[in-house]
Amino acid sequence: QLRIVESGGGLVQPGGSLRLSCAASGFTFSSYPVGWARQVPGKGREWLLAVYPDGSKYSANSVKGRFTISRDNAKNTLYLQMNSLKPEDTAVYFCAARVGGEDSWGQGTQVTVSS
Repeated sequence: QLRIVESGGGLVQPGGSLRLSCAASGFTFSSYPVGWARQVPGKGREWLLAVYPDGSKYSANSVKGRFTISRDNAKNTLYLQMNSLKPEDTAVYFCAARVGGEDSWGQGTQVTVSS
C-alpha cells in the first residue's frame, strides 16, 4: 500500500531555514515523479517543486532561489530545503507522488513563519 508521510514542519522566524522530509513506501520511489506543494486556508494547493525519475526538476517562480528539492532513492525519502523564509510561506506543506497517473498525497505538515 502506498504511503507518504511528511515531517519537519514547525515555527521559524522570517529569514530562517527549515528542512522538510517525506518518507515514501509501497511503490518504487525512484521510478515516479515526486514533489512538494503547499496550501493556505481558502486557497488552492500550489505546486512548488518536483523531481522526475531522470533527475530533471521543476520549480515554481515563487520559490526559485530559496527552496530546493532533493531525493534520496536509497532511503525512499524526498526533502524540501527552505531558506530565506517569509511570512507568506506560512502554509501546510504536502508531499506527493504521481503513480499511475494519479497524485497520492501525504497528510501535510504545518510551516509557520513568524517573529
